[in-house]
Amino acid sequence: MKWGPMKPHRRRRLILIGGLLVAIGSAIGFTLQALNNNINLFYPPDQIVSGQAPKNERIRAGGMVADGSTFEMRYEGILPDLFREGQGIVATGYLTEAGHFEAEEVLAKHDENYMPPELAGIAQMTSETAPRVD
Repeated sequence: MKWGPMKPHRRRRLILIGGLLVAIGSAIGFTLQALNNNINLFYPPDQIVSGQAPKNERIRAGGMVADGSTFEMRYEGILPDLFREGQGIVATGYLTEAGHFEAEEVLAKHDENYMPPELAGIAQMTSETAPRVD
């Protein structure tokens, strides 16, 4: 086996393979970094109140709206129509050093039987006029 200068076609092939490996590695690195920056970890209110949630990081808080709750959330905006006691919500925001949750977005969850008010009347009429099967 001869250990002399590398032939031009082998040198080009080696440079091409090295360039492809660098490009693929960079693409994977940038993708993982973007995914890591967009992660919103979910915390229930009891973990937030107990101090288990990170402060000044974007998180999601979720749970049932309860009267007299010890969890304080601040939100500037219009709350969803479904926001009321006994309803599930998910809020995205930041936990401040003072322990207050500053929400940027509040979503109210509905149960599996939810029907928009516009369709509720139509569904009721359909169920009344549908043939009965016993």
